[in-house]
Amino acid sequence: MFFLTETDERPALFVGTSSDRIGSPPGNQSYFATASKYIPALRASIYGSVNYSEWDEAINFPAGISLKIGNGLSIRPMYDGDRGHLMFNYFAHRVGVSLMLVWFDTVAISLSAGI
Repeated sequence: MFFLTETDERPALFVGTSSDRIGSPPGNQSYFATASKYIPALRASIYGSVNYSEWDEAINFPAGISLKIGNGLSIRPMYDGDRGHLMFNYFAHRVGVSLMLVWFDTVAISLSAGI
């Protein structure tokens, strides 16, 4: 993956590949370019992507916003280029847990840790 970190004047920029979106068959990749920017006045981070999906063999446009609630809590409505999701997140130090409402009808949990 290639990235440029966010500055006061410029959004963060990412170019890379990953497994295709939630629900795609195993083995499908996506290729993306994403811009993300934190807006202090809103206590929110927004992002938008241009994404090529091997599953759909098409370009789509994922987007979302992460709204800080406080004390490591946030809520993130998002669109993956095909369907919407809602995430309730808790992040502390280098660990996190997300309660997800995938496609607004299936509940899932995601755990993350960094070094």
